Amino acid sequence: MQVEIITPESNIYSGEAISVRLPGLDGSFQILNGHAAIISALQGGSVKVELATAFEREETTSAMIQDDKSNDKLLHIDIKGGVAEMQNNKLIVLAE
Repeated sequence: MQVEIITPESNIYSGEAISVRLPGLDGSFQILNGHAAIISALQGGSVKVELATAFEREETTSAMIQDDKSNDKLLHIDIKGGVAEMQNNKLIVLAE
Protein backbone atom coordinates (compact mmCIF):
# COMPACT_ATOMS: atom_id res chain seq x y z
CA MET A 1 0.00 0.00 0.00
CA GLN A 2 1.09 3.59 -0.55
CA VAL A 3 1.73 5.59 2.63
CA GLU A 4 2.12 9.35 3.10
CA ILE A 5 2.84 10.92 6.49
CA ILE A 6 2.52 14.69 6.37
CA THR A 7 2.83 17.53 8.90
CA PRO A 8 1.99 21.19 8.31
CA GLU A 9 5.73 21.84 7.89
CA SER A 10 6.77 19.00 5.59
CA ASN A 11 6.23 15.60 4.01
CA ILE A 12 7.75 13.18 6.56
CA TYR A 13 7.48 9.90 4.64
CA SER A 14 6.13 8.74 1.31
CA GLY A 15 6.49 5.20 0.02
CA GLU A 16 5.35 1.58 0.01
CA ALA A 17 4.53 -0.26 3.23
CA ILE A 18 3.20 -3.65 4.30
CA SER A 19 1.55 -2.39 7.49
CA VAL A 20 1.24 0.71 9.67
CA ARG A 21 0.46 0.77 13.41
CA LEU A 22 -1.20 4.00 14.54
CA PRO A 23 -2.02 5.48 17.99
CA GLY A 24 -5.82 5.83 17.77
CA LEU A 25 -7.90 7.68 20.39
CA ASP A 26 -9.27 4.36 21.69
CA GLY A 27 -5.95 2.52 21.45
CA SER A 28 -3.39 1.41 18.94
CA PHE A 29 -4.57 -0.17 15.67
CA GLN A 30 -2.95 -1.58 12.57
CA ILE A 31 -3.70 -1.03 8.90
CA LEU A 32 -2.62 -3.67 6.39
CA ASN A 33 -2.40 -3.76 2.62
CA GLY A 34 -5.94 -3.90 1.16
CA HIS A 35 -7.62 -2.57 4.34
CA ALA A 36 -11.18 -1.24 4.04
CA ALA A 37 -11.71 2.51 3.85
CA ILE A 38 -11.38 4.20 7.26
CA ILE A 39 -10.92 7.64 8.79
CA SER A 40 -9.63 7.87 12.36
CA ALA A 41 -8.45 10.54 14.79
CA LEU A 42 -5.02 9.94 16.29
CA GLN A 43 -3.56 10.77 19.69
CA GLY A 44 0.06 11.39 20.54
CA GLY A 45 2.33 8.38 20.22
CA SER A 46 4.48 6.45 17.81
CA VAL A 47 3.54 5.53 14.25
CA LYS A 48 5.25 2.25 13.31
CA VAL A 49 5.70 1.62 9.58
CA GLU A 50 6.70 -1.82 8.28
CA LEU A 51 8.25 -1.25 4.87
CA ALA A 52 8.20 -3.52 1.85
CA THR A 53 11.97 -2.96 1.33
CA ALA A 54 14.87 -1.85 3.52
CA PHE A 55 14.90 1.84 4.50
CA GLU A 56 17.81 3.96 3.28
CA ARG A 57 18.30 7.34 4.95
CA GLU A 58 19.04 10.20 2.56
CA GLU A 59 20.00 13.85 3.03
CA THR A 60 16.36 14.89 2.63
CA THR A 61 15.04 12.30 5.14
CA SER A 62 13.05 13.92 7.95
CA ALA A 63 14.68 14.00 11.39
CA MET A 64 11.33 12.75 12.78
CA ILE A 65 11.99 9.29 11.30
CA GLN A 66 13.71 6.92 13.71
CA ASP A 67 15.19 3.77 12.18
CA ASP A 68 14.87 0.50 14.03
CA LYS A 69 18.48 -0.67 14.48
CA SER A 70 17.43 -4.33 14.74
CA ASN A 71 15.21 -4.27 11.62
CA ASP A 72 15.98 -2.09 8.57
CA LYS A 73 12.36 -2.44 7.35
CA LEU A 74 10.81 -0.71 10.41
CA LEU A 75 10.39 3.02 10.97
CA HIS A 76 9.11 4.84 14.05
CA ILE A 77 7.70 8.37 13.85
CA ASP A 78 6.54 10.16 17.00
CA ILE A 79 3.47 12.35 16.55
CA LYS A 80 1.43 14.62 18.85
CA GLY A 81 -1.90 13.74 17.21
CA GLY A 82 -3.64 13.93 13.87
CA VAL A 83 -5.94 12.13 11.45
CA ALA A 84 -5.47 9.03 9.29
CA GLU A 85 -7.43 8.14 6.14
CA MET A 86 -7.19 4.85 4.27
CA GLN A 87 -8.86 4.68 0.86
CA ASN A 88 -8.09 2.78 -2.36
CA ASN A 89 -5.02 1.15 -0.76
CA LYS A 90 -3.48 4.55 0.07
CA LEU A 91 -2.96 5.69 3.68
CA ILE A 92 -2.57 9.40 4.38
CA VAL A 93 -1.60 10.46 7.90
CA LEU A 94 -1.98 14.18 8.66
CA ALA A 95 0.08 14.55 11.83
CA GLU A 96 1.19 17.22 14.27
